Amino acid sequence: MSPSNAPVSKAALCLVSLCLLTAVLSACSGLAPPAIENSSWALQSQQLEKLTHWQLRGRVNVHYNNESQTPRIQWQHSSRAYQIRLWGTFNAGNTLIRGEPGRVSLDQGDQHFSATSPEELILQQLGYELPISYLEFWIKGLPVPDRPAALFFNDLNQLTAFEQADWTVTLSDLRDYGDLALPRRVDIMRSENDAQLRFIGLRWTLPNDRGSAR
Repeated sequence: MSPSNAPVSKAALCLVSLCLLTAVLSACSGLAPPAIENSSWALQSQQLEKLTHWQLRGRVNVHYNNESQTPRIQWQHSSRAYQIRLWGTFNAGNTLIRGEPGRVSLDQGDQHFSATSPEELILQQLGYELPISYLEFWIKGLPVPDRPAALFFNDLNQLTAFEQADWTVTLSDLRDYGDLALPRRVDIMRSENDAQLRFIGLRWTLPNDRGSAR
């Protein structure tokens, strides 16, 4: 990488890392079957809101300032604490993110960053604000509760897209995990800047008391 490109790569790494900063882990599984028709979005949304312990694996593609990178991701979420590991691109080795209410840290090699919130960390490293704390809901296919959102459903009454806080979230390849439908792909983008996040090939693991994937 040339010296002129290095700052962009660092910014891209910060963006994908910090944009993952509000979710947490506790499960993993094989590929679940396609989700069936959803008879009640109200019930599905309640179940998703109650899902606070989970784990996912996959890839996240980040597009920033005309640069695109696709590291692997392992995201563990346990109530209000989380640990996220990124590896595989950016020529940066492993990036480890840990957080809980009031405290967030990011470690990459011998570099360490910390703040009281993911939004603060984004502001420190990139100089602007993003709705980072919404991601623990959006990644599950759930708009942030009690906040305005425009919802879009398919013929099976499954939520496939929504608009919230000036961002558009698109859900693809919904899979059946017991009584929940969880996406294998989540696209998050905003027209006002060139930042785009695409979570790809997601495999979810849920606690045993929720049952295994059907």
